[in-house]
Amino acid sequence: MQIFVESLYAGKIQRLEPEGQPTGFYKTSINKADINELGIIGDRQADKRHHGGSEKALHQYSLDAYANLKKRYKKLAPQFIPGSMGENISASLMNEKNVYLGDKYQLGEVIIQVSQPRTPCWKINHKFHEPSMSKFIEENQLNGWYYRVLRTGQIERGDRIELISRYNNALNIYQFLRIIQQHRPKLAQLEQCLDCPDLAPEWQQRLSHRLQYLRQN
Repeated sequence: MQIFVESLYAGKIQRLEPEGQPTGFYKTSINKADINELGIIGDRQADKRHHGGSEKALHQYSLDAYANLKKRYKKLAPQFIPGSMGENISASLMNEKNVYLGDKYQLGEVIIQVSQPRTPCWKINHKFHEPSMSKFIEENQLNGWYYRVLRTGQIERGDRIELISRYNNALNIYQFLRIIQQHRPKLAQLEQCLDCPDLAPEWQQRLSHRLQYLRQN
């Protein structure tokens, strides 16, 4: 099964109506991108606390997730097009159930690694004028995922996405989200999430604190 980069997206800071909050949510299709350790050179994020950085250098959103959103929000279906969730990469045949934490992929000259799922925020609701959307995305594990960059270079549309290595076959993005979203997950499952050595440090710290709490309560 061969997978290719179907689309690439980058954006400048714009205003989110009607209040006018700054956002990098709006992306434009590009044919190629120069990648450094922070992602696509020229792609901007407004909220540096929650977006961007080396552990969220590139974002991918699955086409399967868009299909689910179209079924749930039929009136908004024309708006659910690749790039509209603020992602940088779009490719068929990749989704939360077949992408695993720690996966390493080569795209053109670049090597990237899955670092964490995306956490949907209020800006999704704001952009699409639908207050239930971020909750629906989270409850159905349609989050998308982030990459860190292991080797910089250039990516072009049409580049093959080649899986280089997989940490294990037990913890895909969907399974990770299902575990952490439980009110009281089994300790062994939470330990499994925490034991993934390539999970972003912020998540490791968060899960470590949660595991400690659950052990004591």
